Amino acid sequence: MERPSLVRTTLANGLRVLLAPDRTVPVVAVTVHYDVGMRSEPEGRTGFAHLFEHLMFQGSEQLPKLDHARHVQSAGGLFNGSTHLDYTQYHNVLPSNALERALFLEADRMRAPDLNAENLRVQIDVVKEEIRVNVTNKPYGCFPWVSLPGVLFDTFANAHDGYGSFEDLDSATVEDARQFFDRYYAPANALLTVGGDFEVDEALEMVRRHFEPIPYRPAPARPDFTEPELTAQRRSTRFDRHAPLPAVAAGWRVPDPVGEWAAYLPYLLLTEVMSDGPASRLHRRLVRDGRLATSQRCYLGMLGDPFDAGHPTALVCTARQTPGTSAQQVLDALDEEFARVAADGPGERELRRVAGRLTTRLLLETDAVLARTQALASLELRHGRAELLGELPGLLAAVTADQVRHAASHVTADRRAVVELLPAPRAQEGRAA
Repeated sequence: MERPSLVRTTLANGLRVLLAPDRTVPVVAVTVHYDVGMRSEPEGRTGFAHLFEHLMFQGSEQLPKLDHARHVQSAGGLFNGSTHLDYTQYHNVLPSNALERALFLEADRMRAPDLNAENLRVQIDVVKEEIRVNVTNKPYGCFPWVSLPGVLFDTFANAHDGYGSFEDLDSATVEDARQFFDRYYAPANALLTVGGDFEVDEALEMVRRHFEPIPYRPAPARPDFTEPELTAQRRSTRFDRHAPLPAVAAGWRVPDPVGEWAAYLPYLLLTEVMSDGPASRLHRRLVRDGRLATSQRCYLGMLGDPFDAGHPTALVCTARQTPGTSAQQVLDALDEEFARVAADGPGERELRRVAGRLTTRLLLETDAVLARTQALASLELRHGRAELLGELPGLLAAVTADQVRHAASHVTADRRAVVELLPAPRAQEGRAA
């Protein structure tokens, strides 16, 4: 059954609103995307966007800490948030009769979160523990996301570790948090998306009642994160005392996922040709036949979501090597496989297979109300066209073998950044010169 059309409006305070009605299940999802992420952090404040996400769950001027959770969970709902390179999102999923509750809660913290010294101190400790669990005390912790950008990019915005350093986190102040909120959490810098089972007119009336009284503040100018392409290979080495085997990651810059959409999509099909499933070229070359790696992966976007990537971003290949295999052996095999595609292109049957798998995965992943609402919001935020979600299957099927071959011709050794990860005792942990 075809879903109803999307509905858009902008409130007087600048808040953009996107409604995606779908009456097939009695559930609603409410998301708020703020147009600020890790790339917007100033020097000396690494990890601040993620830290501030945590602070937004610590109560408001109207509701004490934990009341947001209590109101959502008592209605049988779920909630969470996440920080990305270019935006921070918050979401709630509830039965459809609790839509107004979710709208009230998001408007409440958009108006005035409780930013105080105790909340800040506690959440700094929580974020530091999250880094210990996910990065420093975990084998291959967030590899290569925390290390590859610093080799692939030059500017602080693109190159720094968005999880943040303990020194920067510890030096954060309540005044920093207030300034960050005033600058980036303005209604005019946000997108409210409602998906699921609701009447459009009723939902719009609720949205206006709860969000329109929030005072207008101007949205900050969006920075230009563009930087020059690589002209020579770059390499770095890191040591991980928890990793049982070495690993290697290579990244190549790709066209702008928004401004050069038509040139970007063939790189997505290329990653699927190279890496998707046991029939893929890199699985056969590196894992099944070559025995050079125990696992491999090839993907678009620094965080692994090709439709959520901003510019600049990268095509990334990673592999965990078998004992006795060097990083260079893996890199040489990558070079040869990309060169084969650049010379001959993928076969038509191969291309249709990966396009079909990619489309099936996309449809399955966005079938649930929350996932679909988040995908619509992300495309609306980046492209101004949430309708792209429904157009993607056709766009992917239209990519040709020649376009994929052309994309592969740019994946060469002289345009890549490489990070080797080596097992090592504690004394050697960190980055080598």
